[in-house]
Amino acid sequence: MQADPNAAPPALDDETLAFAARLFQYARMGHAEELAELFGQGLPANLRNDKGDSLLMLAAYNGQAATARVILEAGGDPELANDRGQTPLAGAAFKGDADIVRLLLEHGAQVDGAGDGTRTALMVAAMFDRTEIVDLLLAQGADPSRRDASGMSAADMARQMGAQNTPAQLERAQGDRQAG
Repeated sequence: MQADPNAAPPALDDETLAFAARLFQYARMGHAEELAELFGQGLPANLRNDKGDSLLMLAAYNGQAATARVILEAGGDPELANDRGQTPLAGAAFKGDADIVRLLLEHGAQVDGAGDGTRTALMVAAMFDRTEIVDLLLAQGADPSRRDASGMSAADMARQMGAQNTPAQLERAQGDRQAG
């Protein structure tokens, strides 16, 4: 017998809701050991909150490298985008966290992945003038000529946001690619 896809989700009691809130707080605050123990007991690594943020997204966005590693090793999907279409890699790029960016790339995050097809991590890093992240993503093969659905490149977005350094950085990279 198959469940009715139109049925209302089951009501959750206060204790279950508090436990779920605590799990997401563990990811934000870097409670890697607690999460590792719970993963060992069967907690799904790709659990998401009401905004679609996965445990990995919250750990990555909040700079919790050890926790992000535990989630990835438990099967956390580095491509799982939230409800706004942002991937953990784009979140780490926004925050300017090179260690998390490297960790996500080492665990299979697509360097040009764009969640729902909007902005890549390179675009996000460029918009917020994160030169170190732009260099890192370019070194891993990010495409500086890629455009979003509106036709804008990472350099276009960076200029639009008033970034001081990344537009020229990306133009040099694109020129180097075309010359090489």
